[in-house]
Amino acid sequence: MLTTRLTHAFGIEHPVVLAPMDLVSGAPLATAVTTAGGLGMIGGGYGDGEWLKREFDAAAGTRVGCGFITWSLARHSELLDVALEYQPAAVMLSFGDPAPFADRIRAAAIPLLCQVHTLDQARQALDAGTDVIVAQGGEAGGHGVGTRSTFTLVPDVADLIAERSPHTLLLGAGGVADGRGLAAALALGADGVLVGTRFWATGEAAVSARAHARAVAASGDDTVRTSVYDIVRQYDWPAEYNGRLLRNHFIDRWHGRESELGAHLPEAAAEFEAAVSQQDFDVANMIVGEGVGLVQEILPAGEVVRGMAQDAAARLGRWAPQTTAVSG
Repeated sequence: MLTTRLTHAFGIEHPVVLAPMDLVSGAPLATAVTTAGGLGMIGGGYGDGEWLKREFDAAAGTRVGCGFITWSLARHSELLDVALEYQPAAVMLSFGDPAPFADRIRAAAIPLLCQVHTLDQARQALDAGTDVIVAQGGEAGGHGVGTRSTFTLVPDVADLIAERSPHTLLLGAGGVADGRGLAAALALGADGVLVGTRFWATGEAAVSARAHARAVAASGDDTVRTSVYDIVRQYDWPAEYNGRLLRNHFIDRWHGRESELGAHLPEAAAEFEAAVSQQDFDVANMIVGEGVGLVQEILPAGEVVRGMAQDAAARLGRWAPQTTAVSG
């Protein structure tokens, strides 16, 4: 058993939170993580109201949270009202200023999680009154700013929290894929972890078997940070963000040639859309982080949660101070 401030605050058994991955983290995955003793989060992503309602309805009776891409939520703010109606266990905001939404979340008595990639973003989250900061290093799959390592970002943010807001909780994220990562995050000052790639590679994730097979064969060296897929999908990401994905032929062709890709956008977009429908991952994107190299098999999500917590507890216990009884 690993008892932390996170497990106490959220009434969960293990300090493991599912990353609200866009579309991947639907009701089956979120409920599996919660049922196993972690905290499941539905991925609100870029915003699809009907999908969001359907997933919350499917998760009825199981306590789950929800996450949004903040800059996209600003364009579809009604989606936050949809989520709050379901009284989620938490709302997580990533990739933008959380302040415009913090009061509405606080008024609904819902814990707010803010994902950050830099100390300046962490200060912004504290100013907004976040309950939990998620410090995500550049190892993580998906979008981020810069290349700060989880190993240094987490203790940096832990020190900032200790100085400015000691009651605020901290999750480590980026490259956490097994008990070693959880143990390391706790040792660095976190109260738990947010996990994406390892849960992406589970049976409950909304991911095709073909993508899973490709991921199992990959290593962390096979990932790359790029903006190629933001261009081809015509997603209006702020310029400072790019994303980590599994390298493939499409990335090799266009990474570093983004201006040329823009000039050939209609053809490239058609090629991408066809590849998605055909599950051709030489062209279609696979959003995973460096932790993909630690994924050796596709497991049930509950097994991942319990195995991660048990292994971390064993590793931390191995170095725990040994006490000797003294008789008087």
